[in-house]
Formats: sequence, C-alpha cells, structure tokens
Amino acid sequence: MTQNQKVTPGVYPMLYAFFDTSGALRLDALKRQIDAAMAVNCAGVAVLGLATEVSKLSETERETVLRTVADHLGGAASLMVTVFGETPATQIRFAKMATDAGADWLTLQPPPTYMDDETLTAFFSEITTAVDAPLGVQNAAEFIGFGLSNASIQTLAARHSNFMATKLECPAVDLAEAAETLGASVSLFNGRCGLELPDNLRAGAAGVVPSIETADLHMGIWDAFQAGDLARSDALYAEAAPIIASLMQGVPHLVAYGKLLAAGRLGIEPCAGRAPVKAMTAFGRDVTNRQAVGLGRLPIGSA
Repeated sequence: MTQNQKVTPGVYPMLYAFFDTSGALRLDALKRQIDAAMAVNCAGVAVLGLATEVSKLSETERETVLRTVADHLGGAASLMVTVFGETPATQIRFAKMATDAGADWLTLQPPPTYMDDETLTAFFSEITTAVDAPLGVQNAAEFIGFGLSNASIQTLAARHSNFMATKLECPAVDLAEAAETLGASVSLFNGRCGLELPDNLRAGAAGVVPSIETADLHMGIWDAFQAGDLARSDALYAEAAPIIASLMQGVPHLVAYGKLLAAGRLGIEPCAGRAPVKAMTAFGRDVTNRQAVGLGRLPIGSA
C-alpha cells in the first residue's frame, strides 16, 4: 500500500492476548486466532488494541506480539496495528517498528494521560509527520475518556497525506455524523464488537473491528451487504445481535467473557487473565459456555 491510497475496507478482528498459567503470553493462541480470521476470509486482522490489553503488556511483549502476528500472517491479508505510548517519541519508535515488520496501516491510540483537543491534535500530528506509513487514530472517547473532534480529524487529514483512517467506538448515528463531516477524507471504521454493523455500513463505514469470537458472524453480514442483499444482511445481524450485545458491556467485560467465548470456539484452554481483570462468575461462565456450544467451533485455516 502506498500513500494517498485508502486502507483496505472490510472486517478486521482484534486479537486477544492469552496468557498461560505462569502469566506468560501464549503465542500459539495468537496464531490460532489469525488462522480463524483467514478461514472466514476477513480482510485482515488487528492487534494491540484495547481487547489485546495493550496497556498491560510490557514493551518487550508488545514487540513480541507484533512480530509473531506479522510473521504468521505473512502478508496473506492486511495487518492493522494499534500504536500505544505515553509520548510521541514512544509511538514513533513503535510505529516505525510495526511498519518494518509488515503492518499495512497503523492506528494511533491516545496516550493514557488526558489531553484536550488541541494538544491531542498536535500529539498525533507530530507522530504522523515522522512516520512514513498509512495511518489514522483511534477516536474512542467512550472507552478511553477523551478524543478528537471531527474538525480536528479533518485538520489532520488535510495536513498529512498519510493520514487515512479513523477507528471509532460509537453508535451508528454518530458515525453517520462523522461521515457527513469528514466526507471522503478518511476511511471510517467502528469497533464495539460490530454492534449495528449493517447501519454502520449504511452510514458510510469502511469496515468494522470486532473481536475474533464473532468474526464468522460479521463476515456473513458483511458479505451479504456487499452483495447488495441488505435484507439478508439485516436478518443475519438480527440473529447475531444478542451475542454481540451480551459481549459489548464495556472493555473489562469483553476482555473477560469475549476471550472466554473465543477460547471455547477456538479450542484454546482458557486460563486466568492478567490483572487488573474483571472477575468472572459461575453464572457468567455458564452463559458464555452455552453461547460457545450454540455457535460451534470457528473454522481454522492457515495463514
């Protein structure tokens, strides 16, 4: 992908970080998630976002995750990498590493410390100037606590030819407003486990970044919509919506129960999460296990 091209549209499941009983990262689980995404023909995969628990990973672990995912994917599909860090220098370093490793596009995440709109715009602009790669931002005030105005996103897109995308975490009605304001200047993606996927696409979204446990459901909805069969897309979404809604009760809930559902559908042995983590209940485990049985195993291909 070269500059001035839009990022590839489609479904990009965000990968979970699984840990073994000693607390170490399970790299085999990352590879299995990629294989599942490829088996259902996702446009690519995403990694190191909130569902990957990026803030709980050490710098060395983030690098290990990046290289493991990039190597296993091997260019078979598009790789979106979220860039996390407190300072522009930290994000620039990791962004360049991700690009060198094979990332097709990057999503810059706001730093952990609050910034107002003007300061955050300057923060992202400094990184975008220094990184020669297609990129955008994660604008997720709903989860992170602050973000950019649509006007500031438009400013970044006008200022930088490589600023191409924005990943939102918002209702479809808010995405429609962003699409109307931003026009064709950036590609808009939404997260939220794929809630309201057909309406997000109607509103102008270029794609969705759900998590891996429902990737097959989202691909069915996506494929029907792209084929022009909106009635089928809506019907498939109506079937999937109860599962999606049950998972999207906030990031801590998703990391606990979404990962458990992913484990069940992928045949991965679940284990304790990395603190801080939402404690799962016996009832919650029962609900999730019934969901896993009802949905069945995800197909596993090979990247």
